[in-house]
Amino acid sequence: MSKNTPLSTSFDVRFCETDALQHVSNTALVAWFEAAREPIFRMFTPTLDLQNWPLILASYKVDFLAQIFYGKPVTVQTFISRLGNSAFDVYQELWQDNILCATGITTMVHFDYATQRSAAIPDSVKATLQSHYKAIDSKS
Repeated sequence: MSKNTPLSTSFDVRFCETDALQHVSNTALVAWFEAAREPIFRMFTPTLDLQNWPLILASYKVDFLAQIFYGKPVTVQTFISRLGNSAFDVYQELWQDNILCATGITTMVHFDYATQRSAAIPDSVKATLQSHYKAIDSKS
């Protein structure tokens, strides 16, 4: 499969995101990863209309690989690592100073709130998601 492009989002590390150990609190990463998924949300609902929201979060996992510090920006690279009929996995890498500091995998489901069931991802959205595909090692 050809190399696909990540969705890239950068954040300034805020002082309030640091903890008593003088590095970024683990809770900040979940918020950064969610904010970096906004381009994916827009693929499903371009206006981010919460009255017609078509996604649910089924699970997420974060692996912490290195400490993250205040005063230097971080960048989240976002990919699609699995694409099914109604569900997909978002794989994210968090980088600071060219060091991979954390990774995360979030399972999202295309969901029909009226029927309370998963729904097939539209082909046009699937094609766009596929353009951000990255194979990952599934041993972790």
